[in-house]
Amino acid sequence: MAKNDAPAEKTGRLKQIRSAYQLTKKSDPRIGLLLAAIFLGLVAVFVVLGIFVGPLLVWIPLGVALAFLATTIVFGRRVEKAAYSQIEGQAGAAASALQTLRRGWNVTPAVAVTKNADIVHRVVGRPGIVLVGEGQPSRVKNLLTAERKKHSRVAGGAPVIEIIAGQGEGEVDIRKLTKHVMKLPAALQPSEITDLLQRLKALDAVRPQVPMPKGPVPTSLKGARQAMKGR
Repeated sequence: MAKNDAPAEKTGRLKQIRSAYQLTKKSDPRIGLLLAAIFLGLVAVFVVLGIFVGPLLVWIPLGVALAFLATTIVFGRRVEKAAYSQIEGQAGAAASALQTLRRGWNVTPAVAVTKNADIVHRVVGRPGIVLVGEGQPSRVKNLLTAERKKHSRVAGGAPVIEIIAGQGEGEVDIRKLTKHVMKLPAALQPSEITDLLQRLKALDAVRPQVPMPKGPVPTSLKGARQAMKGR
């Protein structure tokens, strides 16, 4: 089974990389030329070193490996930049960014949504409960305050942290959102997180179901990240 799964997994990764490249090319038309220039330029440098320093059989493979590494790093950064530019300004953009958090974080998009498309998302992890709001700042603050009160009743002493995603004063830029969340100080042990999630299920069960604003939650960022992880 493992042998049969390997080609399919490789094909899936290639499709993800191709999709990430196509996504990036829309906002960065010269991405292909840039990557080719980086790869060929570095290989050329090592060929010259091989000619003058020698031996070529050592310098060329080393140059190819380092050129591939450098090209991959630049490609990954360009993909991430393009993905963020695709989702910025869309309803649910913060949720798309938060869903790229790695294992150990529990993300629940849109625990609260208003008719004005103000949204609060919830992240649970070692720092406690992190409520992330996006929308019109003054309205989002009121929505966050209401959600903090609801969550504090079942938090059992766990910290409840409020964040507004945006580019204004006191807000966290969506490009830095996941890093900001991951840098929050740890306050809970894994067993405490499990208990907290169970209590939050009870809270979610009694709250009315609120739909996301019309239009899909952007997923380009998550797809791009997955493509680069598979490389």
